[in-house]
Amino acid sequence: MANKLTTENIEAAVQHLQNIQSGVTPILDGVDRTVVEDAEAGEPLDLGNQVIEKKKKRVFPLIPPSDPRLLMQIAPFMDDTLEQFGFASRKELAEVMYDNMAKYGGLGLSANQVGLPYRMFIMGGHPEIEDGKVRCVFNPLINDVSQESVLLKEGCLSFPFLFLGIKRPKWVSVRYTDENGEEIEETLHGMPARMFQHENEHMNGYVFTDLVSKLKLERAEISKKKMIKEIKKRQSGLQIIT
Repeated sequence: MANKLTTENIEAAVQHLQNIQSGVTPILDGVDRTVVEDAEAGEPLDLGNQVIEKKKKRVFPLIPPSDPRLLMQIAPFMDDTLEQFGFASRKELAEVMYDNMAKYGGLGLSANQVGLPYRMFIMGGHPEIEDGKVRCVFNPLINDVSQESVLLKEGCLSFPFLFLGIKRPKWVSVRYTDENGEEIEETLHGMPARMFQHENEHMNGYVFTDLVSKLKLERAEISKKKMIKEIKKRQSGLQIIT
């Protein structure tokens, strides 16, 4: 059964999000950005015997859930469409998507969530899930799913503070191409399987609120309002001691 929302686990979830966004909880991708991240965008870094020019990151705002770009099926990805939005390669798009996912504190981010018309998403990066493995997924396909399903609470960057109990297959057999254009076939279990299914639905114009009844959605909205109210109450109660 899904975990019930309590003051304790809400506070823990919010703290976890803040830790991700502030860098206390790392999102791993094999790149050490410890020093570079502290510099201003575009400012040269003097590391003693070498000077590194910091590349300015591209930040895309999350579009609202009512935006048609989030509610329509995305056409198959083609590499020659990258230049239309200023991307030189799949790898550059994947890097920008990863940076945006990390900025917003998510475990997955679909291109159409930030207004990009690509059938592509990125997922992973949490150190406690597959040791921080990140997948760059282009033109995803789900070939098979398990008969056994699991009910868990899910969130979505497009719906801040909204959590819904979603029942999904325990494992999925998938196929996609990665940032190098190589075809990948694998079977995902547990959280990676859930993340893949969630992001893949964005590719087809669905959002996770489509998967629950009106009653469940109304209850979740009430819980969301209570959560926000509780957070504001706790924040207003903070005192700075000097």
